[in-house]
Order: sequence, then C-alpha cells, then structure tokens
Amino acid sequence: MLEIKHLTKVYNDGTVAVRDVSFNVQDGEFLVIIGLSGAGKSTLLRCINRLIEPTEGQIIWDGVDITAADPVQLRQIRRKIGMIFQHFNLVKRSSVLTNVLAGRLGYVNPWLSSLHRFPAADVEMAKQALERMGISDQAHKRADELSGGQQQRVGIARALVQEPRMVLADEPVASLDPVLAHSILGDLERLNREEKITVFCSLHYLDLVQRYATRVIGMRDARIVYRGTREEIRRMTDSEFKDIYGEEAQRVGDGLEGTIGG
Repeated sequence: MLEIKHLTKVYNDGTVAVRDVSFNVQDGEFLVIIGLSGAGKSTLLRCINRLIEPTEGQIIWDGVDITAADPVQLRQIRRKIGMIFQHFNLVKRSSVLTNVLAGRLGYVNPWLSSLHRFPAADVEMAKQALERMGISDQAHKRADELSGGQQQRVGIARALVQEPRMVLADEPVASLDPVLAHSILGDLERLNREEKITVFCSLHYLDLVQRYATRVIGMRDARIVYRGTREEIRRMTDSEFKDIYGEEAQRVGDGLEGTIGG
C-alpha cells in the first residue's frame, strides 16, 4: 500500500503546488486524480518517486519511507515504480528498442549502459514488451519517426521492462485524440488487471475517468476536494463538479465528458 501523509510542496518562488494532502493507494488499484491544470496533479505524482522533492510530509510504500530514502535506497525503490509522461520523454534520435531498454537502467552497470550494452536477457525483455504493445515492427526505427500513439506505447513498454509494481502516469493521453486515448488507457488497464500493477494516473476528461478508474480523487488549488469510486463519480452532483472545476465550469452532455481540462 502507498500512504501519502500530509504532503506539501512549496516551490522556491513561493508557489504552493500541494498543500497538506493525505490519502492511501491500495495495491492493484487504478486510481485517477482529476482537476484543472495547475491544481497540483503533476507535482503530486512526481513527488511519489521524488522526481520532485516534497517540502513536508511522508510518502510510505509497503512500510518504507520514500521521503527518507538515501540515493542507493531511492534507486532500488524507483526500479519498481514506472513513469509514463504526457510528452513521452523519449530520446528522439535513439531507436525505439534503445528507449525501451532505458527502463532497465536501474538494474544494470551504469558504465555498460552508457555504451548501450545490455544483457541479452534485457534485450529480449524489451523486445517482448514491444510485442506486447503491438509495435515490435518499430523496434529499430528512430523514436521521432513514430506517431504520438506509438511513442506513448514505447513509453509504456519502457515502464514495463522495469517489472514495476506501480506505474505513475502523468496525463498520458492529453496529447492524443479520443480514439488513441482509449487505446492507451486500455493498455494500462490491461496491465493493471492482468499483472496486478497499481496504476496512479492523472487525467483531464471525466468520460475517461468513468471508464477506467476504480477510484478517483479530485484536486483544486493544491488540495484534495473530492474522493469517490467510479460509481460515485457517475453520480457526481453539480456542486461536487464545481468544487473541483470552479463555478464557471460547464458539464457537457448527459455524462461528465467535456472540455474542462485546460
């Protein structure tokens, strides 16, 4: 279980991105965090694996305090936490296979990896991950030759070869069209269901949340203002909606899909 306890992040310019946030993530959940841009979603996600250093609070995973981990411990912890980014974070000029193998960096000798030398077993694992994502035929292309959806699948394959127990997905479909968005989230859902990988994902669009989340938290102005299950978010009241998205926000259609992400 992941436990977030009174987490706060204040940037050097005084901006409070996360303020006294506490919640738990159960093993095997598909937890989605929603809210407007600037609500604190990305900062919260990146604090969990300390890509951003928290200012106060604790992040405890299976009894281990990530916030207190030294560099050696943090390297070991990060092995089991995959990260998927909105803009893919691939090395554009490198091959797809090389980008996937970057997910094994926490396991191999840094000097050998700098020479792009990986054990044969790791190369085979990377190929299998690409096969699983349906893009094995793209393995030797440059990453920037791929479409956006293909690049995001490379990002998922890179996370997969870490053999993660948890995946943090920071707006993984924000730059994709609706059909690709469902396809990518379907890939994550399958890993969540079949591999029992915990997924903690930030999203803008509530129609996607309704379809994929097992539980939801909503943020506004650096605080948690909503907690609910998939069923509860389908019954979200106008008042709850405006608590997250503000008084000017409009619900679109009969459901909760719309353009409230920003």
